[in-house]
This record gives sequence, structure tokens and C-alpha cells, in this order.
Amino acid sequence: MARSKQSVKRHRTDVAKTRRNLGKMRAMRTAIRRVHEAETPEARDAAFRKAQSLIDRAGRTRLIHPNKADRLKGRLSSSL
Repeated sequence: MARSKQSVKRHRTDVAKTRRNLGKMRAMRTAIRRVHEAETPEARDAAFRKAQSLIDRAGRTRLIHPNKADRLKGRLSSSL
């Protein structure tokens, strides 16, 4: 358990950051799933643009590794 004032604050910020990152990851995965589940080409293109934006942002902020972001985008675009 955290004892010092600094470690208490560090734990509090870590919990907040973990929650925020989980939400961003969940949004990115949902966007990728929506690309695969889209029925019309127009809906698929719109979902792809949204997913691509979220993947780029996750890679840029190091939520995921930038190479993984590129790989995910490549696989999505080739599946279209």
C-alpha cells in the first residue's frame, strides 16, 4: 500500500491514466470491428476513416506502438 504522499499521488494518477487508456483502446477496437461488420461500401469507408483516425492517434500518443498502428491500418485497408 502507498505510504508516502508522493506514492499516493502517483497511484491516483496511474489509476486515472489506466482508465483513460482503456477507454481509448476500447474505442479503437470497436471502430476496427465496425469496419469488418459494415454492410455497404459507403458505411465501410466511413468506418475505415474513423478507425484510421483512432489508430493514428493511438500510435502517435504511444498508446500502442507506432509500427503496430501501421500494421493495423495496412491490414484494414487490404481487407477493403
